[in-house]
Amino acid sequence: MATRVKADVAGTVWKITARAGAVVAADEEIMILESMKMEIPVAAPAAGRIARFLVAEGETIAEGQDLAEIDAT
Repeated sequence: MATRVKADVAGTVWKITARAGAVVAADEEIMILESMKMEIPVAAPAAGRIARFLVAEGETIAEGQDLAEIDAT
């Protein structure tokens, strides 16, 4: 079952720091959001493999929006 990574704030996807297919640890940074001129790291909520990103760099996102899916390993 996939775990969804959700945005804590509204803003813009500034940079995706991991790649789809990568194995990540819980709390490992996978992307950085920009909101009100602040960089906000987004961490994997659980360990696993990044199944896919649901957003792209430069995309405007809403608070609570799904950003990525992580499959448990």
